Amino acid sequence: MNKTELIDAMAADAGITKAAAKKALESFLGNVEGTLKKGGRVSLVGFGSWSVSKRSAREGRNPQTGATIKIAAKNVVKFKAGAELSNAVN
Repeated sequence: MNKTELIDAMAADAGITKAAAKKALESFLGNVEGTLKKGGRVSLVGFGSWSVSKRSAREGRNPQTGATIKIAAKNVVKFKAGAELSNAVN
């Protein structure tokens, strides 16, 4: 499912226009992104949680040449599925 299909499904399920569903989805995504940028955590009970983790700098290898390269440190987003979501897909 892509973003457009999700907007269509949200509009149909909630009985709202596609424009309203798009605005709601974009608001949700913007708020999640803003919270994670500040180093916060977003938890939806039963669905899952998003958090930010720091990945330290490390050495890697270029698969074509085999040369050693330095990979810079960065922040990564982690998602942990909640119990209800895990049970629904199993």
